Formats: sequence, structure tokens, C-alpha cells
Amino acid sequence: MPTSVHIPKALLDDVDDRARRLGLSRNRVIVRILEKEVRQGSWPSGFFEPFRELGPRLARTVQRMEKATVRSRRRKVPRS
Repeated sequence: MPTSVHIPKALLDDVDDRARRLGLSRNRVIVRILEKEVRQGSWPSGFFEPFRELGPRLARTVQRMEKATVRSRRRKVPRS
């Protein structure tokens, strides 16, 4: 389905460079990047774990940050 998206020139230049290096069309690169982002979601599983090992005070801060991030999501249910 044709869609119009406005992309800043510098970012589009980067997309074009990557497409050229991969031997793919600009469209194919953009679709792949979008597919990856939609499947992966915002925070990969285990993203916060290393921070929790830095001590209880930082662990509480990380936990608050994680909760705030989840609360601010537009989709209330994490993507599977």
C-alpha cells in the first residue's frame, strides 16, 4: 500500500547509504527496519538487568525508570 512519510534529508541519506552497501532498495531497507522495531518493541528482554547489579540504590532508580517507561507507553500491553 503506498504511504507518504516525511524523512529528514540527513536520515534519508543514511538510509540510502545503507541500502547501497546492502545492495537493496531504499524501500526494502526501510521496511526491514520498521519490521525489526515493531517486533522488538522498546526494551529488549533483560535490558535493565545489568543496571540492577550495581547496588540497591541504583536498582531502585532503574525500577522507577522502568515503571515510568511502561506507564508512558501508548500501548498498555507489551508487544509479544
